[in-house]
Amino acid sequence: MKNYPRLKEMGILNPQEIEKFSVYTTETLDVLRIIYARKKGSLLPVSKNFKFSRVKQSVVVNSGTRQTEVISESNSAFREALGELEDLKMEKSAAVDLSELISEEVRLLEEDMKLRIEYIKSLVKRV
Repeated sequence: MKNYPRLKEMGILNPQEIEKFSVYTTETLDVLRIIYARKKGSLLPVSKNFKFSRVKQSVVVNSGTRQTEVISESNSAFREALGELEDLKMEKSAAVDLSELISEEVRLLEEDMKLRIEYIKSLVKRV
């Protein structure tokens, strides 16, 4: 599994335990909620919220009148954490896809072997 430096900075030492995450935004904050897959009886929290303040920026709206407007955008740390979580999600889904592919290949191999065994038995009966 990959190294996730931003998640490690946030105190997430076992990113493979992350089950899902959600994001919501207010005018001044981006809130990232991480939900973990914990074993029954675990004393560790099931979810944890991380708050990132939004960055305010002045942007020229009309260059002729030099009218500006203040906008807020996501903090770079928030964007990095979100990117790492998306990578983790893709990694997990790829592992599940690979597992399903291997299971299907084993099933097909078992069917082929069964057919070949039946064919060989029919040849033996002919002799």
